[in-house]
Amino acid sequence: MGGIFYDLQKAFDCVNHDVLLEKMKYYGITGTAYKIIQSYLSNRYQRTVIKENNANTLSSSWKIAKHGVPQGSVLGPLLFLIYINDLSASISKIAKSIIFADDTSIIVTNYNKVDFRQNLRLAMIEISNWFQCNRLTLNYGKTHFLQFVTKKQNEMQHQIVTSNSVMTDINCTKFLGLIIDSTLSWKNNITEMTLKLNKACFVIRTLTCLKSPEVLRIVYFSYFHSIMSYGIIFWGNSHHSVNIFKVQKRIMRIITNSNRYDTSRPLFKQLRILPLPSQYIFSILLFVVKNKKLCQLNSQVHNIHSRYNDNLHLLSTSLTLVQKGVAYSGCKIYNHLPSQIKKNSNNVALYKTTLKKFLLQYIFYSVDEYYQQNCNDYDYQ
Repeated sequence: MGGIFYDLQKAFDCVNHDVLLEKMKYYGITGTAYKIIQSYLSNRYQRTVIKENNANTLSSSWKIAKHGVPQGSVLGPLLFLIYINDLSASISKIAKSIIFADDTSIIVTNYNKVDFRQNLRLAMIEISNWFQCNRLTLNYGKTHFLQFVTKKQNEMQHQIVTSNSVMTDINCTKFLGLIIDSTLSWKNNITEMTLKLNKACFVIRTLTCLKSPEVLRIVYFSYFHSIMSYGIIFWGNSHHSVNIFKVQKRIMRIITNSNRYDTSRPLFKQLRILPLPSQYIFSILLFVVKNKKLCQLNSQVHNIHSRYNDNLHLLSTSLTLVQKGVAYSGCKIYNHLPSQIKKNSNNVALYKTTLKKFLLQYIFYSVDEYYQQNCNDYDYQ
């Protein structure tokens, strides 16, 4: 499996007004809405002004802007999305696209290496044609090819050449704030996060002589927790996450002014803060409930009547990488929940409250510890 991560060159500046208006007609945006957008884009002038240190000012002549949308405008992102909306359709039979503003990823999958190379070549041809028709260009400095493999030795040697430019083959890339590597180990992402969280730890340590534990707890959630919880459903099950957990335990001791060798488990309960493994369980269980329509119940898969009929169906897989993934782990963790909490899953607010109460009662230090707990003994009240 391979992914192509690319960036549109000065994306919002490249929107061609004529092409955009044609696309609006194609999508059925006509009448008053069309006229308003047409008026919004028409007769806009721009020029370049250069100010020197000695107060001399140089400026170009005014020219009509035929490309781009006003920066910082409310309509700008919407118009850009309309502009690139059909990019996915152009390659839908060959690959899957993931588009977020001007950050776009193309996912190509195939078990057969020959077919994989062919699909990759066809996808790049279609993308190049789409860019040419829409008067856009690729920023090759920010366009990369990343292979996802179960083991490093399974990596396939392949070079992508488009428009006389060679696409960079990389082992990891940053996408929406997360560093994704070829084996999905999350090592690079966790390493970078650990550096940020160590800085947060230093800040909280500096404030201990000035602020109370209550104030330090607020600082923890705003400065440390916000970083730690971002994307945790993806990397929280990685064995590298223990490095972040160590920093979190250190902060608990700092906030409570405890000895460095004191156990931190009671400190988490005292401050009503979830340790990293429990926070991972909390976040992934919220994700499962909010996306329950993507899952199947056991009763929907087979006709066998059992006490597990209302559990989420687990895909049959022996691949550890899949078992640690969001879909498999989320369903498995959800199935182990106390039945009283699962009954609240249709009410997200109530479910969230009871789930957090449950996790704060037990303070799990690992997912395995969660599985070992007999949840039927949990007192819902």
